[in-house]
Amino acid sequence: MLPLTDQTIRDSFVNASRKEVSDLSLPTGFDTLDWEAIDHLGWRDRKIGRRAYVVVPLEERLVGVVLRQADANPRSRAQCSWCRDIRLPNDVVFFGAKKAGPAGRAGDTLGTLICANFECSVNVRTRPSVAYVGFDVEAAKAERIATLRAKTTGFVREVLGEA
Repeated sequence: MLPLTDQTIRDSFVNASRKEVSDLSLPTGFDTLDWEAIDHLGWRDRKIGRRAYVVVPLEERLVGVVLRQADANPRSRAQCSWCRDIRLPNDVVFFGAKKAGPAGRAGDTLGTLICANFECSVNVRTRPSVAYVGFDVEAAKAERIATLRAKTTGFVREVLGEA
């Protein structure tokens, strides 16, 4: 992912009011992020408990989406819809997002299960275990990264109403 600035991030949101955008707090450690090791920028708002944000590169533009964590957590151990990590090293919660444009203003929303603290980029880059003799670990890791990118861009396209 290319390095982003505060203003670039704020300008990218498609389902947020001007107040929501002005109130957002950037992620902790924003100035020291390793941009080459992340596929999307996701973080939880430090000031507003259940609010989170994700910024995804989509073709030649950035799309930011405001998310809201559901009040209830999944009853059983859930799998993240984006990274689909089977080891489940972290909590997974349900996030909902208003759709962009007239659909969102009419109350249409979209939801999915995501790692609670957006660890997906780290999870897909973790070396997978060798499944069999001759298993290509690097190819498996590259496939997991490509799948994560496809899942995040697919989610953003649905929020935009393009899917």
